[in-house]
This record gives sequence, structure tokens and C-alpha cells, in this order.
Amino acid sequence: MKNTSRRKFMKGALYGAAGTSTFCSLPANAKVKGANEDIRMAVIGCGGRGGGHVNASLGHKNVRVAGVCDADYKRNESNANRVASKQGSKPKIYEDYRELCADKDIDAVMIATPNHLHSLISILAAQNGKHVYVEKPVSHNIWEGRKLVEAAEKYAKQGVIIQHGMQRRSDTGWREVMEWIKDKPLGEMVVSRGFCYKPRKSIGKVSAPKQPPAEVNYDLWSGPREILPIRRERFHYDWHWQSPYGNGDIGNQGPHQMDVARWALGQEKCAPNVLSIGGRFGYDDDGDTANTQIAFFDYKPVPLIFEVRGLPEKGLDWGKGMSNYKGARVGNVIEFEGGYVSESKAYDDKGKSFKKFGITNGRGHFENWIASIKEGIKNGAVEHELSAHTGHISAALGHMANVSHFIGKESSPDECKDAINGNKMKLEVYNRFALHLENNGIDLSKTKATLGPLLSFDPDKEEFTGDLSNDANELVKGDYREGFQIPEVV
Repeated sequence: MKNTSRRKFMKGALYGAAGTSTFCSLPANAKVKGANEDIRMAVIGCGGRGGGHVNASLGHKNVRVAGVCDADYKRNESNANRVASKQGSKPKIYEDYRELCADKDIDAVMIATPNHLHSLISILAAQNGKHVYVEKPVSHNIWEGRKLVEAAEKYAKQGVIIQHGMQRRSDTGWREVMEWIKDKPLGEMVVSRGFCYKPRKSIGKVSAPKQPPAEVNYDLWSGPREILPIRRERFHYDWHWQSPYGNGDIGNQGPHQMDVARWALGQEKCAPNVLSIGGRFGYDDDGDTANTQIAFFDYKPVPLIFEVRGLPEKGLDWGKGMSNYKGARVGNVIEFEGGYVSESKAYDDKGKSFKKFGITNGRGHFENWIASIKEGIKNGAVEHELSAHTGHISAALGHMANVSHFIGKESSPDECKDAINGNKMKLEVYNRFALHLENNGIDLSKTKATLGPLLSFDPDKEEFTGDLSNDANELVKGDYREGFQIPEVV
């Protein structure tokens, strides 16, 4: 397990000096189009998820794929050719997302780039009058997420629709759950839990920095980040586990389940504090994000607890599968005095299932965004559920946990338990965390977990307060290269 300073990582201290590049400033917003005609869609970020967005667009009668954009020209070409074969016309290919955002022939964009580009591109697109669908997490840090919300509110007045990619908000089954629990059929809520027990093997460890793939414009791919030497075998996807670009699984898969957990609580702001315990266990690789993590958010009156496990159930044997908690692996468990809800079912206090919900994993989320564009929806409960604000708060909770983690220190099991301060619920979570690692041959007295500090947070100002707030607030906002900045006034 490693404890690498995220500040050093993001500054490039582990990789050598950074390059520089200068680009034009953000252009002014343009007139919104697409409300009364077919929507001219562009997909930015054409990997696995972006390819799915291309397919969704091709399958919608009110959408024409007019552009594809990726820093990897092979991805551009393959997606453009696929569009041409199904649509009959080849979309325009863009290497630079800024050129696409300035193009008046594009009405809407779907963004599936690496995380460090999500907010930046979303804001620029909105400034140019384009509707935006942005994948989770909507931001790479708390500050830029708030800037995205400000942009969404500002450009909504000109008809721009910004929607997050957390599909469960469009899931009729989950909406049924949220309505059902309002009547307290299982008594008072005790805790809302989110889980990401998802297999994550080592990404390997390179002996020397790698060259970027020949098909990739690494300057554009890096965007706001410094031009860092590449220290991972697989260029695409494994950026998720390196903090200049990704946020670990609490910011990758996690936003989906974090959002449901917060939704159940009815909380519209970030939590007043956070504490993280975790680390990168089981292998020594080039990742620096936690692959095993617990995060405590002391919402009142009911707390939110999130757990990440990237290792298998036991013995570092991937054939054994993953652990689960009350049936949930990648999902949610909402606990009450008289039972619990685990994903699609409700259980009584004896663990017997007695009600099933029609959960569809967010089918119709894309269609809701298209309908909002066509109908010009600007207000109402449905739009709020899908809004940039909703996406921001749920992403920010993961960022808060990572801040606690990255300014934490390696600590003994007793020190971790002392930090929990006798809270039985938290102690039970920690004990399961420790047992899981023990079952994978990891002795926490020798390979210590990183204990993050209990950080106080002002949900209105969205900044840390109290002890260690100076260190914590350094990570609220990232560093932005010239030509790739997010302005203070969006």
C-alpha cells in the first residue's frame, strides 16, 4: 500500500518538468439551437462510454450525429466510420474540443472524456450555447463543480440544458423507492450506504516513463493538467487510478451509488464533515488512488457511509468473486429501524424480502435529456433531479473523501479505531474493512491504512474549515494550464 501526496503528483514532482502551451481564451456564448428541429449532436471523448453515447444518438429519431471529438485520432475515425455506415453521412471530426464548442453547426454535446476535462468542456460548451450531457463525475474537484453549477444557472436563462450522467435519477424504480420510504414503512431511517465492490486488478508498474501513443495528441489529452511523463502501461482507462486525471473508484463508479445514498437522505448540500480510511492494497503499481476505502459523512440526522473494495473476497483470488453487504456489491443499502432496502428489494427486520421495485438502472436517462432540449424545460422537480447541481453535490462528496485521504497519514489499527471515537456503526464498518483485507493476506499492523483527518466542511461556501483546513483547501481547486483555464466568472 502506498501513500503518495496528491499535491506532489498533480504538480508533476514525481514525473519531471511540465511543458507549456498557449491557446485562445473562452469564446462568448452563442444562440441555442435544436429546440424545433433535429438535434445536431457531437460526442466528445469517443472511448467505451463515448462510443455508447454515439450508439444512443444514432438510435434516436430526433438526433443526428454531426461531430465526434477525441485526442485519439483512431477513436475519431472508427466512430465517424460507424456513424457514416448507419446514418448515411459522416460526421465532422474534431481533434480539439474548443474548435467543436465554437462550431455553430453543433447544438448539443455529450462528454465522456477523462474526468479532469469534464467541467472545463461542459462550461465552454454552455458558454457557446450548446446543451450538455456530462458523464459522472461532473467534476475533477469541488471548485470546478461549483463553477459548472454557476454556468448551468447562468446559461439556462438562454435555454441551455445541462444534465449529469447519473442515470439512476431517471430510474422509475428508484423513484418508486424514494417515494415509498417517505411514509416510513420500515420505521425511522438509520443509515444510507453506498457500495462499490468492483474488481480492480493492478495497472502494472513501468520501469521508465512511456511515450504517448502515436495516435494521441497528448497536449490536448492533458488539457488543464501539466504535461506529465506517462507512468502506466495502458494509456486509456487506467488514468482513473492516477489523481491528476481520475478520482479512484469513489469518483468513477462511486458517484452513481453516492448519489442514490444522498437522494435517500434528502440532502441537497455537501456533508458538514468527512473522514476517510483506506489505501491501495494488494499490489504495488502506478496508481495512487485508494482501491479500498471507507468514507463517513455525518449528515444530520442520518449519516451516509460509502465503501470501496477493489480486491476479491479472499486470498487475492479473483476467481472467488467480490464481497457483498446484504446483497449489494455495486449498489445501495438503506437501513431502517425495522428492515432495509437493498437495491431492488425491501426486507423486514428478519431479512425476509417482501417488496420488489422495478429498478431499470436508469433506462430513459438520455431520452429525458433530449426531451428537455426539445421541450425547453427549465424548471420543475424532474429537471432538478437531473441538474448540474445534483451531479455536483454527489461528485463533491467523493472529492471530500479523497481530500481527507490524500492529506492523511499511515496509521495503525488502534489509531484508526481511536479516530472513530467509539461510534458503534463506524466501528462495525472498520472491522469489516479490516477483515476483508485480512482475508486477502494483508496485515494492517504491518501494511498500514491511510487515516484521513476528520475534516469540517462549510456546505454553503463549499470549503473546509477548522483544523487542517489550509491543507484541505489546497485540494479543493486544481491547477490549470494556460489555454485550459476555467474562469472565476463563467
